[in-house]
Amino acid sequence: MSPRLPVPPFTWEAATTKVRSIEDSWNGHKPVLVALAYTIDSLWRSGIEFVSGRAAIERFLTLKWTQQLEYRVVNEVWAFTGNRIALRYANEYRDANGNWFRTYGNEHWEVEPDGLIRRRITSFNNHPISEADRIFRWRPGRRPDDHPELCDFDL
Repeated sequence: MSPRLPVPPFTWEAATTKVRSIEDSWNGHKPVLVALAYTIDSLWRSGIEFVSGRAAIERFLTLKWTQQLEYRVVNEVWAFTGNRIALRYANEYRDANGNWFRTYGNEHWEVEPDGLIRRRITSFNNHPISEADRIFRWRPGRRPDDHPELCDFDL
């Protein structure tokens, strides 16, 4: 398999490129494609859930996106060193009843020399928002390049 660029050791540019590429894949809502950014035996802690391996990642994301409709996420690098990246993120979604939510979280990644993410540790909190309070309103898919970054919002 060819490397998943960029690869460690990270520079600011490489870390931000990596974080944006993962954001783009998550906004694409295709679990099989998202899972390809992670090692075959990748370990995740997502809140209180523990996931191991690409097949489990695909199942986790498939379930997530059947429950979290119109999901959109924005990621932002917080810090990096060597083969690790820390980021913060926010996402918005609605449930099947039309209720909107925003999640704030932090992720920590450990990246292999080939650029695949071996470990993903995520902590987050969710809260309800009104439809009028949504700030991520782009069409489904990749966030437009001219859309504000997280640091542009008072989150």
